[in-house]
Amino acid sequence: MNTPWGELAVADAHVHFFSRRFFESLAGPAGKSVEELGEALAWNLPPEDPAALGHAWAAELDRRGVAQAALIASFPGDEDSVAAAAAAEPGRFWPYAMVNPLAGSSWGDPSAGHGMRAISLFPAMHGYSPADPQVEPLLEHAAALRQVVFVHCGVLTVGVRRKLGLPSPFDMRYSNPLDLHAVALRYPQTPFVVPHFGAGMFREALMLADLCPNVYLDTSSSNSWMRYEGLDLKTVFRRALAVAGPQRLLFGTDSSFFPRGWNRAVFDEQVRVLAELELSATDAGCILGGNVRNICS
Repeated sequence: MNTPWGELAVADAHVHFFSRRFFESLAGPAGKSVEELGEALAWNLPPEDPAALGHAWAAELDRRGVAQAALIASFPGDEDSVAAAAAAEPGRFWPYAMVNPLAGSSWGDPSAGHGMRAISLFPAMHGYSPADPQVEPLLEHAAALRQVVFVHCGVLTVGVRRKLGLPSPFDMRYSNPLDLHAVALRYPQTPFVVPHFGAGMFREALMLADLCPNVYLDTSSSNSWMRYEGLDLKTVFRRALAVAGPQRLLFGTDSSFFPRGWNRAVFDEQVRVLAELELSATDAGCILGGNVRNICS
């Protein structure tokens, strides 16, 4: 993609994969059919075949000039959907599984999880601390498979649920990035990713990244949490660069649905800020794709 630093192989570290199964999981609680959900949201319904949705995402990234992207499963148990999408477009996507370590699943089996480049944990959504002993087998498994561990911290909102009037009973007692401190130290070879700069717990996310060199921050979304602390994006990037350096920031958009597709506005705003901070081409290349490629490839 053409950028202020020339042509760069941009990779998005944060794209949600809204499969047909994800829509089906919402239909019952919303009291609607899948087709009615699509109408209520004004979104395009995904095809039943997740491989076809993978092709659609690849075409969208081609149109936007994006080389690669992480695809994050949107509910526990949907890893087969992201795996099918990734298999349909070899080398284009890094599939992430969403896992609830309290639910009990095949993830305790050493053969499970192969092909997933990362596991995504949402402690506030599922009600546990990352330091809970029940999470330990999952972390051991991820370490053995050399997977990335993506952990949502801070404020957690799910726009599709809000738009449908569905409750989001998330528990922010489990949202503090500092809960990852002992965990990240225990697995120094495992990359841990905290998205959205900590999503409102920026100070804590910076502390964690300062103390744990295997912790990465992703830059995704509009970062609306900045209003809590009176920050702007330029200040956030400047402080994050001072603590984590350009080698531990991962560009992401938090894209998820069609017809919007890839959220170019988020990319443009972040590129504008990084250019104003006068990053070198090498550092910009790390943030805009090189870093996620290093930990996921």
